[in-house]
Amino acid sequence: MPHFWLKKMDTEYSEPINYFLTDKNNQLFKLNDLLGKKISILFENQINCIKCGKKINKTYGSGFCYDCFSTAPEADVCVLQPEKCQAHKGISRDIEWSKTHCLRPHYVYLAKTNNIKVGVTRQSQIPTRWIDQGADSAIKLAKTPYRKLAGDIEVEMKKHFTDKTSWQNMLKNISTEKDLLEYKKMAIEYMPEEFKKYIINDDYIWEMRYPSKYFPEKVHSLKLDKQPEFEGKLIAIKGQYLIFNNFFVLNIRSHTGYNITLNF
Repeated sequence: MPHFWLKKMDTEYSEPINYFLTDKNNQLFKLNDLLGKKISILFENQINCIKCGKKINKTYGSGFCYDCFSTAPEADVCVLQPEKCQAHKGISRDIEWSKTHCLRPHYVYLAKTNNIKVGVTRQSQIPTRWIDQGADSAIKLAKTPYRKLAGDIEVEMKKHFTDKTSWQNMLKNISTEKDLLEYKKMAIEYMPEEFKKYIINDDYIWEMRYPSKYFPEKVHSLKLDKQPEFEGKLIAIKGQYLIFNNFFVLNIRSHTGYNITLNF
Protein backbone atom coordinates (compact mmCIF):
# COMPACT_ATOMS: atom_id res chain seq x y z
CA MET A 1 0.00 0.00 0.00
CA PRO A 2 2.39 2.75 -1.18
CA HIS A 3 1.89 6.39 -0.23
CA PHE A 4 2.71 9.22 -2.60
CA TRP A 5 3.21 12.97 -2.49
CA LEU A 6 2.18 13.42 -6.10
CA LYS A 7 4.55 14.97 -8.60
CA LYS A 8 4.69 14.76 -12.38
CA MET A 9 5.16 11.16 -13.48
CA ASP A 10 8.69 10.28 -14.52
CA THR A 11 8.97 8.62 -17.92
CA GLU A 12 11.36 6.45 -19.85
CA TYR A 13 11.38 6.52 -23.64
CA SER A 14 10.82 2.91 -24.62
CA GLU A 15 8.36 0.70 -26.49
CA PRO A 16 5.93 1.42 -24.90
CA ILE A 17 6.70 4.43 -22.70
CA ASN A 18 7.45 3.47 -19.09
CA TYR A 19 5.82 5.53 -16.34
CA PHE A 20 6.93 5.92 -12.72
CA LEU A 21 5.84 7.63 -9.52
CA THR A 22 8.19 8.19 -6.58
CA ASP A 23 6.68 7.14 -3.24
CA LYS A 24 7.26 8.83 0.11
CA ASN A 25 10.23 6.52 0.73
CA ASN A 26 11.84 7.83 -2.48
CA GLN A 27 11.33 4.49 -4.20
CA LEU A 28 10.39 4.40 -7.89
CA PHE A 29 7.07 2.69 -8.54
CA LYS A 30 6.47 1.45 -12.09
CA LEU A 31 2.88 2.20 -13.06
CA ASN A 32 2.97 0.06 -16.21
CA ASP A 33 2.83 -2.98 -13.91
CA LEU A 34 -0.68 -1.97 -12.83
CA LEU A 35 -2.09 -2.00 -16.37
CA GLY A 36 -5.25 -4.13 -16.49
CA LYS A 37 -5.52 -4.25 -12.68
CA LYS A 38 -8.19 -2.75 -10.44
CA ILE A 39 -6.70 -0.06 -8.25
CA SER A 40 -8.08 2.33 -5.67
CA ILE A 41 -6.86 5.84 -4.92
CA LEU A 42 -7.45 7.54 -1.57
CA PHE A 43 -6.78 11.26 -1.20
CA GLU A 44 -5.37 11.74 2.31
CA ASN A 45 -6.86 15.25 2.58
CA GLN A 46 -3.42 16.80 2.64
CA ILE A 47 -1.71 19.01 0.07
CA ASN A 48 1.88 20.23 0.38
CA CYS A 49 3.54 22.93 -1.71
CA ILE A 50 5.83 21.26 -4.22
CA LYS A 51 8.50 23.94 -3.63
CA CYS A 52 8.62 24.70 0.11
CA GLY A 53 6.66 21.70 1.42
CA LYS A 54 4.25 23.57 3.68
CA LYS A 55 0.64 22.41 4.08
CA ILE A 56 -1.83 24.31 1.93
CA ASN A 57 -5.54 24.24 1.20
CA LYS A 58 -5.20 24.76 -2.56
CA THR A 59 -2.46 24.88 -5.16
CA TYR A 60 -1.47 27.62 -7.56
CA GLY A 61 0.11 26.77 -10.90
CA SER A 62 1.46 23.22 -10.78
CA GLY A 63 1.50 22.48 -7.07
CA PHE A 64 2.74 25.71 -5.49
CA CYS A 65 1.56 27.66 -2.47
CA TYR A 66 0.72 31.26 -3.30
CA ASP A 67 4.04 32.64 -2.01
CA CYS A 68 6.11 30.19 -4.08
CA PHE A 69 3.88 30.70 -7.11
CA SER A 70 4.65 34.43 -6.81
CA THR A 71 8.41 34.07 -6.33
CA ALA A 72 9.72 30.69 -7.55
CA PRO A 73 11.53 30.66 -10.93
CA GLU A 74 9.70 27.43 -11.80
CA ALA A 75 6.44 29.42 -11.79
CA ASP A 76 7.68 32.47 -13.70
CA VAL A 77 5.70 33.72 -16.69
CA CYS A 78 8.20 32.41 -19.25
CA VAL A 79 7.53 28.80 -18.25
CA LEU A 80 4.21 29.00 -20.13
CA GLN A 81 5.09 31.94 -22.41
CA PRO A 82 8.71 31.56 -23.51
CA GLU A 83 8.52 34.72 -25.64
CA LYS A 84 8.36 36.69 -22.36
CA CYS A 85 11.63 35.28 -21.01
CA GLN A 86 14.15 37.99 -20.10
CA ALA A 87 16.93 35.84 -18.72
CA HIS A 88 19.18 36.71 -21.68
CA LYS A 89 19.02 40.29 -20.37
CA GLY A 90 19.95 39.16 -16.88
CA ILE A 91 16.37 39.60 -15.63
CA SER A 92 15.01 36.58 -13.76
CA ARG A 93 13.50 35.51 -10.45
CA ASP A 94 16.66 33.40 -10.03
CA ILE A 95 19.40 33.87 -12.60
CA GLU A 96 21.24 30.72 -11.52
CA TRP A 97 18.09 28.70 -12.21
CA SER A 98 17.68 30.48 -15.53
CA LYS A 99 21.23 29.55 -16.54
CA THR A 100 20.22 25.89 -16.59
CA HIS A 101 16.62 26.28 -17.75
CA CYS A 102 16.44 29.34 -20.02
CA LEU A 103 19.98 30.15 -21.16
CA ARG A 104 20.39 26.76 -22.80
CA PRO A 105 19.64 25.51 -26.33
CA HIS A 106 15.92 25.26 -27.04
CA TYR A 107 13.97 23.63 -29.85
CA VAL A 108 10.85 24.72 -31.64
CA TYR A 109 9.00 21.59 -32.72
CA LEU A 110 5.89 20.27 -34.41
CA ALA A 111 4.00 17.49 -32.63
CA LYS A 112 1.11 15.34 -33.76
CA THR A 113 -1.93 14.52 -31.63
CA ASN A 114 -5.40 15.17 -33.02
CA ASN A 115 -3.81 18.01 -34.97
CA ILE A 116 -0.38 19.48 -35.70
CA LYS A 117 0.83 21.52 -32.73
CA VAL A 118 3.80 23.88 -32.40
CA GLY A 119 5.75 24.09 -29.16
CA VAL A 120 9.01 24.95 -27.43
CA THR A 121 11.21 22.83 -25.20
CA ARG A 122 14.78 22.93 -24.00
CA GLN A 123 17.20 20.38 -25.39
CA SER A 124 17.37 18.33 -22.18
CA GLN A 125 13.58 17.79 -22.24
CA ILE A 126 13.51 15.83 -25.50
CA PRO A 127 11.53 13.55 -25.75
CA THR A 128 10.09 14.03 -22.21
CA ARG A 129 8.13 17.13 -23.22
CA TRP A 130 6.38 15.29 -26.06
CA ILE A 131 5.54 12.33 -23.85
CA ASP A 132 4.09 14.62 -21.16
CA GLN A 133 1.71 16.21 -23.66
CA GLY A 134 0.67 12.86 -25.12
CA ALA A 135 2.07 13.45 -28.60
CA ASP A 136 2.04 10.47 -30.95
CA SER A 137 5.03 11.80 -32.88
CA ALA A 138 7.17 14.92 -33.13
CA ILE A 139 9.81 16.57 -35.32
CA LYS A 140 12.30 19.36 -34.60
CA LEU A 141 11.88 22.56 -36.57
CA ALA A 142 14.43 25.05 -35.23
CA LYS A 143 17.16 25.30 -32.61
CA THR A 144 17.98 28.51 -30.73
CA PRO A 145 20.69 29.36 -28.18
CA TYR A 146 18.21 30.48 -25.51
CA ARG A 147 14.52 30.37 -24.60
CA LYS A 148 13.35 33.84 -25.67
CA LEU A 149 14.33 33.28 -29.31
CA ALA A 150 12.48 29.97 -29.43
CA GLY A 151 9.44 31.71 -27.99
CA ASP A 152 9.58 34.40 -30.66
CA ILE A 153 9.61 31.74 -33.39
CA GLU A 154 6.71 29.93 -31.73
CA VAL A 155 4.68 33.16 -31.72
CA GLU A 156 5.17 33.42 -35.51
CA MET A 157 4.29 29.75 -36.03
CA LYS A 158 1.11 30.12 -33.96
CA LYS A 159 -0.25 32.23 -36.79
CA HIS A 160 -0.41 28.98 -38.80
CA PHE A 161 -0.49 26.14 -36.24
CA THR A 162 -2.24 25.59 -32.94
CA ASP A 163 -0.27 25.55 -29.69
CA LYS A 164 -3.00 23.65 -27.83
CA THR A 165 -3.78 19.96 -27.48
CA SER A 166 -7.34 18.68 -27.11
CA TRP A 167 -6.82 16.56 -24.01
CA GLN A 168 -10.11 14.71 -24.57
CA ASN A 169 -9.17 13.60 -28.10
CA MET A 170 -5.61 12.86 -27.00
CA LEU A 171 -6.87 10.49 -24.31
CA LYS A 172 -9.29 8.83 -26.74
CA ASN A 173 -6.21 8.27 -28.94
CA ILE A 174 -7.67 10.24 -31.84
CA SER A 175 -4.72 11.23 -34.00
CA THR A 176 -4.49 13.16 -37.24
CA GLU A 177 -3.20 11.47 -40.38
CA LYS A 178 -1.31 14.58 -41.44
CA ASP A 179 2.33 14.15 -42.47
CA LEU A 180 4.73 15.83 -40.02
CA LEU A 181 7.49 16.18 -42.62
CA GLU A 182 5.16 17.95 -45.02
CA TYR A 183 4.06 20.30 -42.27
CA LYS A 184 7.66 21.04 -41.40
CA LYS A 185 8.19 22.11 -45.02
CA MET A 186 5.13 24.36 -44.72
CA ALA A 187 6.45 25.83 -41.46
CA ILE A 188 9.78 26.66 -43.10
CA GLU A 189 7.92 28.56 -45.82
CA TYR A 190 6.00 30.50 -43.17
CA MET A 191 9.14 31.29 -41.17
CA PRO A 192 10.13 35.00 -41.20
CA GLU A 193 13.51 35.56 -42.82
CA GLU A 194 15.13 36.74 -39.57
CA PHE A 195 14.52 33.32 -37.97
CA LYS A 196 15.44 31.03 -40.88
CA LYS A 197 19.04 30.71 -39.72
CA TYR A 198 17.75 28.68 -36.76
CA ILE A 199 16.01 26.04 -38.92
CA ILE A 200 17.62 22.62 -38.59
CA ASN A 201 17.86 19.81 -41.15
CA ASP A 202 17.15 17.08 -38.62
CA ASP A 203 14.03 15.40 -40.08
CA TYR A 204 13.97 12.43 -37.71
CA ILE A 205 10.41 11.73 -36.56
CA TRP A 206 10.15 10.66 -32.94
CA GLU A 207 7.38 8.12 -32.39
CA MET A 208 5.68 7.57 -29.02
CA ARG A 209 3.61 4.53 -28.09
CA TYR A 210 1.81 4.56 -24.78
CA PRO A 211 1.01 1.63 -22.47
CA SER A 212 -2.60 0.56 -22.95
CA LYS A 213 -5.09 -2.25 -23.02
CA TYR A 214 -7.38 -0.02 -25.05
CA PHE A 215 -8.45 3.63 -25.14
CA PRO A 216 -11.90 4.91 -24.08
CA GLU A 217 -14.59 6.34 -26.35
CA LYS A 218 -15.32 9.11 -23.86
CA VAL A 219 -13.52 10.60 -20.86
CA HIS A 220 -14.49 12.29 -17.60
CA SER A 221 -11.96 14.20 -15.53
CA LEU A 222 -11.52 12.97 -11.96
CA LYS A 223 -10.94 15.63 -9.26
CA LEU A 224 -9.75 14.25 -5.93
CA ASP A 225 -11.06 17.29 -4.06
CA LYS A 226 -14.59 16.32 -5.09
CA GLN A 227 -14.09 12.55 -5.10
CA PRO A 228 -11.40 11.64 -2.55
CA GLU A 229 -11.93 7.88 -2.94
CA PHE A 230 -11.85 6.26 -6.35
CA GLU A 231 -11.64 2.74 -7.77
CA GLY A 232 -11.27 1.51 -11.34
CA LYS A 233 -9.30 -0.72 -13.68
CA LEU A 234 -6.28 1.00 -15.21
CA ILE A 235 -6.53 0.57 -18.98
CA ALA A 236 -3.98 3.10 -20.30
CA ILE A 237 -1.47 5.81 -19.42
CA LYS A 238 -0.89 8.71 -21.78
CA GLY A 239 0.54 12.17 -21.33
CA GLN A 240 0.30 12.77 -17.59
CA TYR A 241 -3.02 10.92 -17.27
CA LEU A 242 -4.09 7.62 -15.78
CA ILE A 243 -7.05 6.26 -17.78
CA PHE A 244 -9.62 3.91 -16.26
CA ASN A 245 -12.25 1.54 -17.66
CA ASN A 246 -15.14 3.58 -16.21
CA PHE A 247 -14.22 6.55 -18.46
CA PHE A 248 -12.58 8.48 -15.61
CA VAL A 249 -9.12 9.94 -16.14
CA LEU A 250 -6.80 11.34 -13.47
CA ASN A 251 -4.46 14.16 -14.45
CA ILE A 252 -1.45 13.58 -12.20
CA ARG A 253 0.08 16.94 -13.04
CA SER A 254 -3.00 18.89 -11.93
CA HIS A 255 -2.84 17.04 -8.60
CA THR A 256 0.79 17.92 -7.94
CA GLY A 257 1.33 18.23 -4.18
CA TYR A 258 -1.59 15.97 -3.23
CA ASN A 259 -0.94 13.12 -0.77
CA ILE A 260 -2.53 9.82 -1.80
CA THR A 261 -2.58 6.14 -0.89
CA LEU A 262 -2.63 3.60 -3.71
CA ASN A 263 -4.16 0.15 -3.31
CA PHE A 264 -4.08 -2.64 -5.92
